[in-house]
Amino acid sequence: MKPVISAKDIEDLLAKGGDVTSLPTESILTPSAKDLLRDVGRRGHGITGSTAKTSGRATATSAPAKPLSSKSPKSELDAFFNSAYCRDLQEQICDIGRRLWQRAYVDGNGGNMAVRVGEDIALCTPTLVSKGFMKPEDMCLVDFEGNQFCGAKNRTSEILMHLQIMKRQPRAVATVHCHPPYSTGFAVAGLAPPTCMIPEYEVFASVAVAPYRTPGTPEMGKLVADLTDKHNTILMANHGVVSWSHNNVEDAYFKMEILEAYCRTILVSTQLGVPPKTMTPAQLQDLLKIKQSLGIPDPRHGLRECELCDNEEWRPGVTCAIAPKAEPAVGLDPEAEAAVQAITDQIMAKLT
Repeated sequence: MKPVISAKDIEDLLAKGGDVTSLPTESILTPSAKDLLRDVGRRGHGITGSTAKTSGRATATSAPAKPLSSKSPKSELDAFFNSAYCRDLQEQICDIGRRLWQRAYVDGNGGNMAVRVGEDIALCTPTLVSKGFMKPEDMCLVDFEGNQFCGAKNRTSEILMHLQIMKRQPRAVATVHCHPPYSTGFAVAGLAPPTCMIPEYEVFASVAVAPYRTPGTPEMGKLVADLTDKHNTILMANHGVVSWSHNNVEDAYFKMEILEAYCRTILVSTQLGVPPKTMTPAQLQDLLKIKQSLGIPDPRHGLRECELCDNEEWRPGVTCAIAPKAEPAVGLDPEAEAAVQAITDQIMAKLT
């Protein structure tokens, strides 16, 4: 019987200073073990040489030593596109595509992704291919103007939006666009979800709504990119959602899972016959401190407590846990009023 290797087995091996390349070649790896080996391969932990065999494929331990750009020779771009490092990124994108399709976040050929791989070049998904059935060789290499350098298939028609996000937001390593039903419902309504309800949403997502423009046009990309300074997840009105991450494509995808679960939960809570309960502004401040420490943008960083939970546009009636303090009324100065009236009377007398 073939041995089954779990993530715990690999963790124990690494803790003892072992080498993952010593695992029996006939082993059956659990899904979590494969994910761990993929991460180990990227870090180069417990692996000798520049690459190691992980789940039957080569995994590069680091990016190319020489940074690439759109001005790099075609031979260097081709070599990168066919490298083990790029192959790993291509497989990551395919993996995320399967997750999007399995969770019904995409339909037909919808959805697209991109990963920054150089100064002004990115790896992206092809057009007219279901995200659930992509292959590594389907990926495309483009510059930040959308010109394609490598790949047998044509790049996604919505690549300009991803590239505009990367140009506007230098920290954007990866972007994911899809159409999760509950989140897209909010986008169609033109509403950002209410806040102050679930910690994971507050810490990892920062959501805004971009007006509708024709998908794939520069106008659509600009409207989305303009929001990325303070938001990492954008509801695209009457279209879908796009998110960016400063870590990797999986992290950008996680934001979709968090947002979609949150929108679904909000809609369920509004049907229970009681007003949804919110956390206090002080509790939200604690979460925002965690968010800021993780380098995640949010327009509420630095706001006062009474400004944190402003949900007035949210139709079910969720409001801030503490009412803002009323501004003191400014009293009228009788002498000043009398002087103004006297000047007014003089002007009117001359006019008549």
